[in-house]
Amino acid sequence: MDTNFLFVFCLLVCIAEAKIEYKLFNVMNYGARSDDRTDNSKAFLKAWSDACRWRGKSTVLIPHGSYMLNEVIFSGPCNAWMNFQIEGRLKASSDIYSFKTDSWISFRYVNNLYVGGGGTLDGQGAFAWEKNDCQKNRNCRALPATMTFQFVTNGYIHHMRSINSKQNHFTLYECKNMVLTKLKLIAPFNSPNTDGIKIAMSTGITITSVNIGTGDDCIAMLYGTRGVRISNVFCGPGHGISIGSLGKNNGEEDVDDIVVKNCTFSGTNNGVRIKTWSSILQKTMYVSNIHYEDIVMHKVQNPIIIDQNYCPSPPCNAKGGVSSVQISNVSYKYIRGSGNANVAASLQCSPNKPCQNITMENINLWPSGKGRKLNNECLHVYGASYGTQIPRACI
Repeated sequence: MDTNFLFVFCLLVCIAEAKIEYKLFNVMNYGARSDDRTDNSKAFLKAWSDACRWRGKSTVLIPHGSYMLNEVIFSGPCNAWMNFQIEGRLKASSDIYSFKTDSWISFRYVNNLYVGGGGTLDGQGAFAWEKNDCQKNRNCRALPATMTFQFVTNGYIHHMRSINSKQNHFTLYECKNMVLTKLKLIAPFNSPNTDGIKIAMSTGITITSVNIGTGDDCIAMLYGTRGVRISNVFCGPGHGISIGSLGKNNGEEDVDDIVVKNCTFSGTNNGVRIKTWSSILQKTMYVSNIHYEDIVMHKVQNPIIIDQNYCPSPPCNAKGGVSSVQISNVSYKYIRGSGNANVAASLQCSPNKPCQNITMENINLWPSGKGRKLNNECLHVYGASYGTQIPRACI
């Protein structure tokens, strides 16, 4: 065979392969309408389906504009990595009875997923918050989270704005190797259960350069959360960065290897918090290897808190302080700023499972107002303190 012909043939094949490697799937080509009235769920799902089947890299594009969108589930597995590019504004239905599940936008069973684009997710939560009676009604209707990731591996969630979520802004469940960065998550301070990012049964999660102001936890790490790195997060208003609540139900998996560094809390109810229920479970649950470092507090009500008798809505079926959660190897280092109440560090651990190896190093917390004085309170805590301790350490 002529070598020139072979060269040209190979070149044409390479060009063809390059052409089919990447493809753009614009939802406008599937009938989406940017008119704030039309439900675009069918158009979005069809675009996703075609992109998911494409045997090369693909992007689902939501261009600039405002799009009404009902409950959608984007499912894999897909043939290659998926890029879901939101440049416009997505608006949820204001009718909570139109949702069949506890999520508005869901991604499930996807490997190599990118979600970003600089757009906005508008949960229209103000219409739903007044219907949230879950503190009083055990049979309450679960309000939907704005965006949920379930069984997603290798995800990069970036450059988005989420406002007025009906419940959580972002939820991660059974995810691995996820990065969340350059996000802004906003809801009023009095909006119920609007956690910024909630994580459970997930490993290898990185959260960095995120601004969160909500009516609940800025970040909540629940059972089975391991290998989390949180940095450069601004939290306020909200309930701080929490581990828990934990230990209420049998079968909850351990929490391990959490690092929170270089974060700022402003006007929050709590700063860094670990909360567990007073309960008797079939087996001990472990919370260990937790590290907080280089944290700034500004008028925070409870800057440092461990609460092993967590009871959000009394009366609770407390077990006299008995806990099934063992907390150990927790370090607080270079934490500074102002407290808005009377207690800087409240470490209230269980008598039957005292907190073990808790260390405080270079803590400098002062009262935010004149005439106030901060103290530390410790109960059933074993550990040590080093360096500057203002107020005086209680371990």
